[in-house]
Amino acid sequence: MSNLLNRLKADAEAVEKALTAYLSRENERYPVLFDAMRYGVLGGGKRVRPFLAIEVCRMLGGKTEDVMPYACALEHIHSYSLVHDDMPCMDNDVLRRGKPTMHVKYGEANALLCGDALLTKAFEIATENENADPKIQSRAVKSIADLSGAFGMIGGQMLDLASEGKNISPEDMRYLHSLKTGALIKCACRLGIIASGCTDEGITADIDEYARCIGITFQIIDDILDKTGDEATFGKSIGSDEKQNKTTYLSFMSVEEAYSEADKLTKKAVAAIEKYENSEVLTEFAAWLYARKK
Repeated sequence: MSNLLNRLKADAEAVEKALTAYLSRENERYPVLFDAMRYGVLGGGKRVRPFLAIEVCRMLGGKTEDVMPYACALEHIHSYSLVHDDMPCMDNDVLRRGKPTMHVKYGEANALLCGDALLTKAFEIATENENADPKIQSRAVKSIADLSGAFGMIGGQMLDLASEGKNISPEDMRYLHSLKTGALIKCACRLGIIASGCTDEGITADIDEYARCIGITFQIIDDILDKTGDEATFGKSIGSDEKQNKTTYLSFMSVEEAYSEADKLTKKAVAAIEKYENSEVLTEFAAWLYARKK
């Protein structure tokens, strides 16, 4: 596990450096927007999605520089989604990554515009990958658009809002989370595949299965931590799901049963990719997601 932690740290540092460079340009007439964008993206977060993009690309023989622009684009999209998610019209959270949420620090209108700017910036970054030929570039941008849009993350967020205060079925909840949480995790892995130049459908199917399983595990552990975690460690408000009357995995099972389900999914994720050379980092990562406390 120490090798994984070193890789997580190294990848996060490389991503942070790249993100800082992408966010260095600003307009002096309205600096608050760029301050807010940097506040929303830099200096925090697990960088799970960029890590997955980078490590899938590496596993398949690609280089970090091949995928880094796509990884940073996806992190911009993830960050914008958190900014909008936290706003009063949605989850109304006041704490994110141990800091005041964007609308608390900058005001609602600035938070809304910051999220819009981060989404737009993501596609600017993705289309500037000098290491990709046009065909790879097109596949990557389409994947980002598909999995972050109305049939991906945004669709999941819409279902999440619509389900507040309602008793939805386990099947509907799983579908909701497959979009809201799972779509960007799948996108990260797909970007790693695309950037590596791999077009093998069998490999893609196995990595998709890996992404599906760790995506559900990620959500299960999030639901557990939202109920049982320590706010200082978790980095955001505890009990927000219950306050919003949201259906979670703990609506249908105990904490112990939820951990058991996450353990089964983690084993499935490992089984999907362990046959591939250089898959150790990703298989260890699946176990790390299961055991995380924040």
